Amino acid sequence: MRIDDESLKGLLRARGLRVTEPRVAVLAYLASTDRHPTAEDVETAINANGQVLSRASVYNVLHSLTRAGLVAGMSVTDGAARYDAHVAPHHHLLCRTCGRVEDVPWQDFGIAERGVLPDGRSVRTLALTLDGVCNACC
Repeated sequence: MRIDDESLKGLLRARGLRVTEPRVAVLAYLASTDRHPTAEDVETAINANGQVLSRASVYNVLHSLTRAGLVAGMSVTDGAARYDAHVAPHHHLLCRTCGRVEDVPWQDFGIAERGVLPDGRSVRTLALTLDGVCNACC
């Protein structure tokens, strides 16, 4: 999904972040892809479009966007942190064949709705990573 730069700048301001070209570029890229890229993937994609961002700059931007709640960071079994601008509740499927991470619609698992586990521990969020095979590899 492509979001115009003015809307992205508004999101940054609304979360108390200063609007910078690197932040807009990273957020625009993440909002435009469903691939759950690593920081290295983000750096490669942005630099391929003519901007030049160092890996350190990409990491700094990703961390600030994650802290502001505009991006979700996630880990999968390959160990690399991946990033997603789709921050509404959802889960992920990690394809055993190609390694792609795909969104899976959030379903009500009961525990999350109640907000408390049977032993009394509090549930803030529920996120599942499903291990399987994507449609392209089936």
